[in-house]
Amino acid sequence: MEVRPGYKRTEVGVIPEEWDVRDLSRISTKITDGDHATPQRSKQGYYLLSARNVLNGRIDVSDVDHVGESEYHRMRQRCGPEAGDVLISCSGTIGRICVVPGDLPCVLVRSAALVKLDRGLADGRFIQFWLQGFEAQGQISNSVNQGAQPNLFLNHIERLRCPVPPLPEQRAIAAALSGVDALLGGLDRLIAKKRDLKQATMQQLLTGQTRLPGFSGEWEVRRLGEVLKFQVGCPFSSIFFNEKEQGVRLVKNRDLKSDDQIFHYSGKYDPAFHVSDGDVLIGMDGDFLPCRWSKGPALLNQRVGRIVPLDGLDREFAFYYLIGPLKEIEVATASTTVKHLSHGDIEGIEKPLPSVPEQTAIAAVLCDMDAELAALEARRDKTRDLKQAMMQELLTGKTRLVKPEGAHA
Repeated sequence: MEVRPGYKRTEVGVIPEEWDVRDLSRISTKITDGDHATPQRSKQGYYLLSARNVLNGRIDVSDVDHVGESEYHRMRQRCGPEAGDVLISCSGTIGRICVVPGDLPCVLVRSAALVKLDRGLADGRFIQFWLQGFEAQGQISNSVNQGAQPNLFLNHIERLRCPVPPLPEQRAIAAALSGVDALLGGLDRLIAKKRDLKQATMQQLLTGQTRLPGFSGEWEVRRLGEVLKFQVGCPFSSIFFNEKEQGVRLVKNRDLKSDDQIFHYSGKYDPAFHVSDGDVLIGMDGDFLPCRWSKGPALLNQRVGRIVPLDGLDREFAFYYLIGPLKEIEVATASTTVKHLSHGDIEGIEKPLPSVPEQTAIAAVLCDMDAELAALEARRDKTRDLKQAMMQELLTGKTRLVKPEGAHA
């Protein structure tokens, strides 16, 4: 493929002619990993970071160890992280990249690596974004030692190939991508806040601790078998299974979580096992959380059950109402080798139940909250896609934020 004027083909892809390509070691003053001795930990003090604390774009200290002052100063002789340095997870989950912030005095254990860049050649945030990108992650993947515990060794980190634009352009690229990261961070925090609010609202409304306007009176304790039927799926013959989309899709236990392997059924079947969007389904092995089916017409296969509401139960309310009791059943069966759910487990639950009009009103409130969460999550996903597109454009120089020297206006 022909390279357009002003660009050149390199081992890291097509980049502008004035950009250089160098090993990471050639734009760094030091590349090392954390302390090889077992640190003397303390209950408080300075942060002791490991690979688990290095996430893409940030350091997570929600689960972190500490060292005291003397151990901190001893460890910094080998590896002293400073603001703007780049950290790489190099053991366990490999290849997560972040920049050390300015307010985090810390030291490292061996599972994290430290890259001290030559500040006259490279910007830490630019290198972070490059190392997070597809090309650099491919280099990292190809360098990993595939033992019992995968590791990325220092000599491999040193040889990672990086594009090196002029510093002003590196900083402009980093600023643009950091702005999108800030937006993503804000959306993540808002989604977490909305989820916490929904959980609190469910706790209040589904137990009657808070009543919606217009509703009063005692809730009646009911056995759920009086207001619902738990329909267990059919053991369809596997000779009619296929992955060629011939026939009707099957709903298997794993399909409630993913679409990694979809089977269809081409034989005859009883219409009583037909599943429609909106049906409340529950996997009968492992995770018992209810699921709203939303993937089109299907057939209810064995080891999956469906909630069939009878008089006295709203279907949307049942979806939310069953979450708590199912978690209790899951905890009660946690010690068993394989956790199984039966129709008797569901139908035998006894709990206070509001009137159907109140059920419908509660479900409407929770559905609205779910819709708001779904809209925020869709916005976050679109923003992530935008960031990926921006990284592809900016980190290869396909789109320039700084006019090349000598370029015409």
